[in-house]
Amino acid sequence: MTRTGAEKTGAAPQGPQARRAHVERKTRETDIRLSLDLDHPADPQVSTGIGFFDHMLSALSTHGRFALDLRAKGDLHVDQHHLVEDVGIALGAAIREALGKDLRIRRFAHAYAPLDEALARAVVDVSGRGYLRYRARIRRSKVGGFETELAREFFLALAVNARMNLHLDVLRGRNAHHQIEALFKALALALRDALAVDRDLAAVPSTKGALSESQARQGARRRS
Repeated sequence: MTRTGAEKTGAAPQGPQARRAHVERKTRETDIRLSLDLDHPADPQVSTGIGFFDHMLSALSTHGRFALDLRAKGDLHVDQHHLVEDVGIALGAAIREALGKDLRIRRFAHAYAPLDEALARAVVDVSGRGYLRYRARIRRSKVGGFETELAREFFLALAVNARMNLHLDVLRGRNAHHQIEALFKALALALRDALAVDRDLAAVPSTKGALSESQARQGARRRS
């Protein structure tokens, strides 16, 4: 279940500067509460029960310059898959909600991030279409207990639910910790740029005139 703060409290709609979202999502497998503020950075508050994943999400928030408060519990006695994927779903949904209706953003961005011998690249298009291209040969199956193959599942859930194109590559590296952390940092830097507001734009940066399905449908209603 996903609800913004305004929906929960009956508050007035958020103003153009308030790009915030609050997501609560509960299933038989996971229980997630997440608050996001794209424009007012703060120290990340993250607790998922998976230490390395917490570290990566904190890096994403810190270098992406957005505030993230996340409390997540899940069936870790089964494995980590459900929790990691569902956090990606919740964070992606929160990003999309926080963007709101005014999508005059930079939209396209790319970034590289090194970490010692590792180098990663992230290319982002906040296009309204979810897609992931992931190319990373991680050298170990686990880092600090985190199942490294789940990094892809997190990024996929994030891209689909934020409705953005995301291309991620580990270009080099031999230390698995460094490889994955470089990926998260590269994504953070690219998102920081792609989600940045550009009020000088007269309209959304798209030849279609829309970056969301709701905008396209509103256009159809106006035409009729």
